[in-house]
Amino acid sequence: MLATAITKLLNIDYPIIQGGMAWVARAGLAAAVSQAGGLGVIGAGNMPAAELREEVLRAKGLTDRPLGVNVMLMSPHAEAVLQTVVDLGVPVVTTGAGNPGPYVQTLKQHGVKLLPVVSSVALGKRLARLGADALIAEGWEAGGHIGDISTLALVPQLVDAVEIPVIAAGGIADARGVVAALALGAAGVQMGTRFICSSECTVHEAYKQAVVRAADRDAVVTGYTTGHPVRSLRNRFTRQLGELEAGGASLKALSEFGAGRLAQAARDGDITYGSVMAGQSAGLVRRIMPVQEIIEEIITGVRSLTRHLEGQLCQN
Repeated sequence: MLATAITKLLNIDYPIIQGGMAWVARAGLAAAVSQAGGLGVIGAGNMPAAELREEVLRAKGLTDRPLGVNVMLMSPHAEAVLQTVVDLGVPVVTTGAGNPGPYVQTLKQHGVKLLPVVSSVALGKRLARLGADALIAEGWEAGGHIGDISTLALVPQLVDAVEIPVIAAGGIADARGVVAALALGAAGVQMGTRFICSSECTVHEAYKQAVVRAADRDAVVTGYTTGHPVRSLRNRFTRQLGELEAGGASLKALSEFGAGRLAQAARDGDITYGSVMAGQSAGLVRRIMPVQEIIEEIITGVRSLTRHLEGQLCQN
């Protein structure tokens, strides 16, 4: 075990949370991460409640360890999804794309731990006051929808601003990132991109290979003019979307152009015209591995790096 405030809060062995990626984080992946000692998270995205129920029950059939569900609060199914979480006894909820405030009381009454994703100190402080159990501080290095502050700058400022545990997210894919996050004061990390390239992830193989091939500058941001920027791997879709933005296309036109592109990539394997959402840490991912091996490699690396750093400090 590698004990921190997060492992104690969530009853897990290692302070590693798997990102709740829509169309990517399904039952098999979530169960594998939980079984390996982290916290696996099913990405509800725009799932109807009935579909989420099937995913949760499938995951529960694969592991008896704690699981989580990521709820996209702007989804029209969000309220029903949260009720399903409560009904099925899911112990942890992570949230994004909205304010979880209206649901805090219900979640607490049923013993569900609430971990909202935040991209600013102001939002983190507000959600801490509302009753969040911990905060996921997501820097702009992350894949998918992003804020505008880097992980390195956001995490320590949020740690200083709140009294609940902070989890670092964005740009973390190996032991070095975990050690850096802990040094910044985080009690754990959330990783998404690294787990895309796991054997248990059911995303299309072409999507995984695109991440493996990615270099340091391949994860680009589009959608700034919409107010909801997204990081994904550079391809014809991102170039065309960028051209539309530069030409002053309306929000409606941009939304229509981007609709369904994530599913197009993740489900159908269209990595040319689909949205291959991935973070800047894609440049650190070099092979597809079972989840158990990914986590073991990271934890072994954390312990080795810690000993190395202690040795360096003693020498100095």
